[in-house]
Amino acid sequence: MAFWERILKNGPGHGAEQYTYDPQKEEPVMMKSICTGETSAGFRDRDSGHYKEMMLVRGEEDVQLFMRRCGIKERPRTVY
Repeated sequence: MAFWERILKNGPGHGAEQYTYDPQKEEPVMMKSICTGETSAGFRDRDSGHYKEMMLVRGEEDVQLFMRRCGIKERPRTVY
């Protein structure tokens, strides 16, 4: 079953793929816009600072979902 078919069938957060990252190269962060206040969760490259967005965060449920999918134990720091 394709990714979007699982999402549409099971709803957001169900059946989604796990994401593995290299903690030596990437840091999990919450990126918050200073203009709109919109928050997204993703990974920031430790060397270049490049941010890779993984998902939009609309509330605490989304933060917990991001942490579960990526195997993160501590809440990621927020960057602007």
